[in-house]
Amino acid sequence: MITPQDSLNEEDIRILQGNIYNDFLLLNLSGGSGSIIMKAMEESMKKLIMAIDGPAGAGKSTVAQIVAQRLNYTYIDTGAMYRAVTWQALAHNLTCAQTEQIARIARNYAIRLQYVGGKTKVLLEEKDITLEIRSPEVTRMVAGVAQISTVREAMLHLQRDMAKAGGVVMDGRDIGTYVLPNADIKLFLTASIEKRAERRWRELRAKGMEVDFEQLKQEITCRDQMDCERDIAPLVQAPDAVFLDTTHLSIEETVQAILQICRERAEIV
Repeated sequence: MITPQDSLNEEDIRILQGNIYNDFLLLNLSGGSGSIIMKAMEESMKKLIMAIDGPAGAGKSTVAQIVAQRLNYTYIDTGAMYRAVTWQALAHNLTCAQTEQIARIARNYAIRLQYVGGKTKVLLEEKDITLEIRSPEVTRMVAGVAQISTVREAMLHLQRDMAKAGGVVMDGRDIGTYVLPNADIKLFLTASIEKRAERRWRELRAKGMEVDFEQLKQEITCRDQMDCERDIAPLVQAPDAVFLDTTHLSIEETVQAILQICRERAEIV
């Protein structure tokens, strides 16, 4: 194991570059020789595009953020983008039936994701709405907003533009099948309804929101049905996606499973 205190010569760096990916996922370095290794990795590794799909509460966003951080990649939370549009629609007292007005929000309002301190901030016209978009009101409406074809079209162009340079981890429900069909790595994460509801319940309680567990479970079940049955880009596992059931996996176990897939895939892309 190489440590930050070890000195590296040009031959060391050349060897590292020859088998850089396996070393990268084993190293946790900062400063000194670590910065040299990181520079060598950035120059030698292909910046992969990773698509993570799955239903609500499967742990996509949590593990995607950690994986992106470990790989020094950009994390793109597409669900947060739809939630931002939904939040603004609610602010204008719109319903899902008012499709054109909601589509105008998607086309005309500036939505920006900013990665700060290991977490993604969601900005709408530079206003931080990170917490607001996780409200139960937004959660109940976002599936309907996501079914509006003109909204999805606006989001599609924005999301593809964000990913075109590579080095991204993007999660959602149609990333591997519709948004980034040529992604280097595709994953489909899921878990039991009970476990997904429990995770979402704990998340909301931690933010000070009072929610009924059984109602939350019912809402997730309805969301699953809406996502799977929508006409445009429904939730479905891509044929070439790796299936990962996280019901009995911790966050770290899920992250490690994904990083192992990255090790294997980096050798062939």
